[in-house]
Amino acid sequence: MIQRSAAILTVLTLCVPPNTSAAQERVRLVVNADLGKDTISRHIYGHFAEHLGRDIYDGIWYREGNGPWRLRDDIIEALRKIKVPNLRWPGGCFADYYHWEDGIGPPAQRPKMVNTVWGGVTEDNSFGTHEYLELVRRLGAEPFIVGNVGSGTVREMAAWWEYVNHPGGSTLAERRAANGHPEPFKVRFWGVGNESWGCGGSMTPLHYADVYKRFTTFLRPFGETRAFRIATGPNTADFAWTEGVMREAGRQIDGLDLHYYTVVGPWEHKGSATAFDEREWFVAMQRALRMNELITRHAAIMDRYDPEKRVALIVGEWGMWHDVEPGTNPGFLYQQNTLRDAVVAALHLNIFNNHADRVRGANIAQTINVLQAMVLTRGKDMILTPTYHVFEFYTVHHDATLLPISLTAGTYEFEGQSVPAVSASASRDSAGRIHITLANLDPNRARTVETELRGARVTGVTGRVLTAAAMNAHNTFEQPTAVQPAEFRGARLSGSTLTIDLPAKSVVVLEIR
Repeated sequence: MIQRSAAILTVLTLCVPPNTSAAQERVRLVVNADLGKDTISRHIYGHFAEHLGRDIYDGIWYREGNGPWRLRDDIIEALRKIKVPNLRWPGGCFADYYHWEDGIGPPAQRPKMVNTVWGGVTEDNSFGTHEYLELVRRLGAEPFIVGNVGSGTVREMAAWWEYVNHPGGSTLAERRAANGHPEPFKVRFWGVGNESWGCGGSMTPLHYADVYKRFTTFLRPFGETRAFRIATGPNTADFAWTEGVMREAGRQIDGLDLHYYTVVGPWEHKGSATAFDEREWFVAMQRALRMNELITRHAAIMDRYDPEKRVALIVGEWGMWHDVEPGTNPGFLYQQNTLRDAVVAALHLNIFNNHADRVRGANIAQTINVLQAMVLTRGKDMILTPTYHVFEFYTVHHDATLLPISLTAGTYEFEGQSVPAVSASASRDSAGRIHITLANLDPNRARTVETELRGARVTGVTGRVLTAAAMNAHNTFEQPTAVQPAEFRGARLSGSTLTIDLPAKSVVVLEIR
């Protein structure tokens, strides 16, 4: 009943102009349409598929009964619509347990292992290097492989690099050809370990820096393929890690991988994905906003060692982490995904966009059936989450020019505390169109956003909105379209002034021509 009423009220909200009474708070946004210089890398919109729960197996890699495993066409079609730019694999913590040679050759002959990291299930290695690279090819994405540093060797990682990239003439290249792919895969994004401060080896920053330099020394170019070397970055606010690794190894680093999750409760009881109150909504927004501070402070350290900003900050794992759904395997990290998750996703993506000078990659955790997923499956059935729709909205920013903005965001207050009420970012694409994405963090009050478009001559505006009547509105297999995009009619253009009636708890994308 909650889902049905949410869907009905959402339609009513979108068809009737929002109330412009004194209950609304006016917000001011200035978009400097003639001052853009930084590019919003499409790789900010990257994704993450770990051998964890039902992300790979019974997710993208599916079989009926005891039939053969195969890639799911419906999931691939859905992910192509959000223009997945890269897919991080095989982990996560699993990466530092994974030995790549177990996942090549005839599937029936591949050794099995127990995934002691996630759920204690048997990993049959039927999804390995070739299956993964076929997946990213079909997605139109770039591969992003994370190599095993924690339990692996320099030789093992160098051999994997050679296997996927050597053009021919080596034993490993011939082995790749015998396994069905004579041409090199040309993989350039290469993570050198994962969370080496924790599950990837429990290292200190200085020890990791030495290990990193040793491993990367052997990632030599093959033809035009040169490694974009991604080092393990800090856990949340571990600024000493960034300091030590950048000081000792910065000249050999191309990307530094920061991890930060938005968790509402204590780690032992993170809170339900769907059964929450406004206090938990507010805390989610408050903690998601911390991403801006983390990026600012880590980037300031990077600036001291890399003032030219050659090294990209990669937010390799981010998103909301809730308690698992009742009755599911705790090691599978399966959670639902509501309008709250969608607003948090939009908030993060706006932050990443506005730091485009340093943030040039990110990977939400994770793609299917795990944490803040794009897609949930149940047997043959598939549903798209509210977060999926946010990523579809934000495709307009891929490789566009970031437009500097000035935002007087207003405030969302709850029990004596406050956060900015509105988040925004703007860009101009190659065709000259301006796009603005906005999120209203307040679940109760609409906002009127008075927008000045400086340095642009515009003639029209269109838009879409994602919202619902309930904070916890979400899509289910019984009601798969309870939360979905709709036409946005709350934008009015007068000369260079744009007035936007932004509904409560909403995400809006505008195209200005």
